[in-house]
Amino acid sequence: MAAVSEYALLGDCHSAALVARDGSVDWWCPSRFDAPSVFTRLLDPDAGHWSIRPDAPYTAAHRYVGDTMVVETEFDTGAGLLRLTDALALGPGERGHGIGRASPHVLVRQVEAVRGEVEVLLDLTPRPEYGRIVPHLTPAPHGIEIVGGADRLLLTGDRPLRADDGNATGHFTLRAGESASFALHHRHAADAPVAPLDARAALRETVAGWRSWTALHRGYEGSYRAEVTRSALVLQALTYQPTGAVIAAATTSLPEEVGGGANWDYRFGWLRDGGFTLRALWVAACPDEADRFFEWIAASAGALGDGPPPIMFGAGGERDLTEHTLEHLAGYRGSRPVRVGNDAWDQKQLDVLGEVLECAWVLRDRLGDLSPTTAAFLCGLADRAATTWTEPDAGIWEGREGERHYLTSKLMCWVALDRAVRLADRLGACAHTRRWEAAREEIRTRILTRGWDASVGAFTGAFGSDHLDAGVLLIPIVGFLPGDDERVVATLEAVERELATGHLVQRWTGAGDEGAFVICSYWLAEGWALAGRVDRATEVFEATTAHANDVGLLSEEIDRRDGALLGNFPQGLSHIGLINAAWAISQAHGRS
Repeated sequence: MAAVSEYALLGDCHSAALVARDGSVDWWCPSRFDAPSVFTRLLDPDAGHWSIRPDAPYTAAHRYVGDTMVVETEFDTGAGLLRLTDALALGPGERGHGIGRASPHVLVRQVEAVRGEVEVLLDLTPRPEYGRIVPHLTPAPHGIEIVGGADRLLLTGDRPLRADDGNATGHFTLRAGESASFALHHRHAADAPVAPLDARAALRETVAGWRSWTALHRGYEGSYRAEVTRSALVLQALTYQPTGAVIAAATTSLPEEVGGGANWDYRFGWLRDGGFTLRALWVAACPDEADRFFEWIAASAGALGDGPPPIMFGAGGERDLTEHTLEHLAGYRGSRPVRVGNDAWDQKQLDVLGEVLECAWVLRDRLGDLSPTTAAFLCGLADRAATTWTEPDAGIWEGREGERHYLTSKLMCWVALDRAVRLADRLGACAHTRRWEAAREEIRTRILTRGWDASVGAFTGAFGSDHLDAGVLLIPIVGFLPGDDERVVATLEAVERELATGHLVQRWTGAGDEGAFVICSYWLAEGWALAGRVDRATEVFEATTAHANDVGLLSEEIDRRDGALLGNFPQGLSHIGLINAAWAISQAHGRS
């Protein structure tokens, strides 16, 4: 299987696929991000893929087609140059904000000889339900019908292919100017048969659809515009269009440390990331997407009564994401277990209260008059922050070793109360402003007295602990203290000194060989920008962004030893961090 860095993301705003530089689609969860995959070679060499490549030695490079989520891979054999273009098809006529609303759930691939003559090999080996099923392939009027479990696939194309029991293969020659196209249609067993689409037309429509979306989102004029645009495209590709949910990552169980067991399913929407996500969407000039994301949050979390809001939901708003393991899969480079679902959904994380109210604050000028239901939902979160901020919780890193009094959890409860106080005139009769103000000041005093460790010379990860935690970098970002406060600057320096290797920041003291968490490095860059140290912020930002792969994608973590990408991929939170740090640097340039 290829290294994480060799993949490019394909998206249709319903699901995701990963195509490697060698022309192999090794991951595809048709119809929905968290659906069972039909190609799973990313997690096991025998669990299904679809490769198209030359039948000769080659060198390969790939890129996105401009500002789209369509990928071109060029194979140079010496005797010829072959171009492979891949996409998850958008619906016909989908443009602008509407892309992905009626995804046909089709993977389209076109291969063209640009120069010379190239023999082409095609190998389609579908393995539905995460590689558990070897399907039956039979010739059909429109192509090859693939039946396995609950999945139905139809492969169409304009070159003859051979269907065996379990895979389809092809071997054909293309000369300069000649091309071949293929489409793999997915439906569920209970759905009506699909009408095959024209792969070439679908590819043109998909390029046009993504270009139209990008044309509507060119309002960002700050530093690192190309990187911000690519990150905004990644976030749109990770958006589940039917609900507006922004999915944390396209994959499950890519390890935080190769060979280790910290392999989690990230194909869900995190409320914990909500404030960062909304701010990134706003910065990247995606206000309609920000509105829909907040609507998804309110609809998913607002109907839970008096209980604490979960930290995450399924793309459709599902609450129960109970975790189980797939014992039949070997794991990425032997990293087991492979997990589906995520038991962190049931953790108590108090920071969620602040994240959701931060979302409302970011969107305050667009929300208009709040409905009684939305106002009651936000008031309930603020009341809960005022009542529960003194309690321990699992913290933003979702540790499974027990609850503690994490500083970031207290900080985000402060955010919840601060934003609620500022929104009080919009919240109406349910606003308990005096109570919220009093609790906000109590939290502030407690953080300044118990969160600061004089012996360390920094804010630390938990009350009573002398261990550093990169989460405290949020202190200036959320406005708890100004960026140039001497305690903030001292904390930035301590984190950089103790947790960073060449500006790559680990999450906490004693993390061992765990990779550097990408957003922590961007928080460090943002912190230095807020402190007025623009050169230092720029250095951290550019050193971190240099670890993106050749198509501009970032994973969850980076190996501090060799720079390899680790963890689920691409990671929305990493691209969110990039956008927000780029904006902070732009603003700092404006102030200097």
